[in-house]
Amino acid sequence: MSVEIFLGLGSNIGDRLRYLELAVRVLRGLDPDLTVSPVYETAPIGTPEPQNRYLNCVVRLESDLSARQLLEVAHGLEELTGRIRTVRNGPRQLDIDILLVGDVQICEPDLVVPHPRMSERGFVLAPLEDLDASRVPANWRDRLAETDPVSLDLRLVGTLR
Repeated sequence: MSVEIFLGLGSNIGDRLRYLELAVRVLRGLDPDLTVSPVYETAPIGTPEPQNRYLNCVVRLESDLSARQLLEVAHGLEELTGRIRTVRNGPRQLDIDILLVGDVQICEPDLVVPHPRMSERGFVLAPLEDLDASRVPANWRDRLAETDPVSLDLRLVGTLR
């Protein structure tokens, strides 16, 4: 049975836009009708060292893959771009976060759905709001302005094909 899935995509090294385009192209193989939010350039948040700005977007697709299978697809795509996981929150060619998988709730060491920090991240909430405003709290910008203003350092840069 197919469910609605939201994935967050981000890149902050190399040809950032090309990495996002590659991920969207591959994910269209799971759902040709996949929709993509606008792309935002955003400040790095929670990083262990100074980093380049990110390009971020959110994709919405329908699939019957499990969250675990989606994680395998995400890790495969990240590896395809050359990502090597060495430093938590380190720079990366491609990062794919599983945000929502229908109404599924999972809490395992390597997989938590819904994503546990998505409500704290402007780089997730802005593009998610572009796709489905009902998925984000109405006052998220005001809340982040008080708790984490850097998370609101977002600049709309365009769209992906």
